[in-house]
Amino acid sequence: MFSHFVHIAQMSQTDDTRTMILQAAVERILHYGYSKTTMAEIAKDCNMSAGNIYRFFASKIDIAEAMAHKFNEEAYLTFEKIVARKETASNRLRELFHYDLARTYSAIEDEAKILEVAEVLSKERPLYMNEKLAKERVYLSAILEDGVRAGEYRALSNPNEIAEMWQAALMKFRFPQLFSKLTLPKLQRELDGVMDLLLAGISPQSAVPAPWDGVTPATGEVCPVTGKLIDSLESTALSENR
Repeated sequence: MFSHFVHIAQMSQTDDTRTMILQAAVERILHYGYSKTTMAEIAKDCNMSAGNIYRFFASKIDIAEAMAHKFNEEAYLTFEKIVARKETASNRLRELFHYDLARTYSAIEDEAKILEVAEVLSKERPLYMNEKLAKERVYLSAILEDGVRAGEYRALSNPNEIAEMWQAALMKFRFPQLFSKLTLPKLQRELDGVMDLLLAGISPQSAVPAPWDGVTPATGEVCPVTGKLIDSLESTALSENR
């Protein structure tokens, strides 16, 4: 029994130390930038040896990922509240994506150096990004399923897959690297326009389009749609335009 309480106390102390390191890292990275921050400097800010910090974080990229997880966990709490609202499914989907866009845009505007962290994570930790998207699909799928039950949307054979397609279509509004230096009102207008199209595609009046056989091949190969060579198609088009 005593050893159990000792173990709990040690875990609590470890969590406290990790929190202290993470806070020090956030402050330094937001001030100097990710590339100009070292593990030794973070350790010094925490009054610990450079070697000791590796007991809690194996590398600087692990600290960056922990920063991102903390940022995301705060968003997930809001996502849960949005899912639970007594609102139409469409309004909840709009609220969720608009909230995420405004929050991300504000974070980048207030702390520009956090964009570097996002870029490093996308390159060095692609699995983290996939896990983030998978977590978000849980909330999106729940709203889509509510919409189907309420008759707001047509029957969806795989809501999780539909949620994944929505994420792909709205990628520009999810990741700051894709904002293209546009203003928030401009991004919000574009987001509304794309969501109008997506919502129309799952409305009760919509029909699932016929599947496409494949991607158009490179020039010189046979087009899977017409069965003709791409070169011959180009020649035909040119002759018709003369």
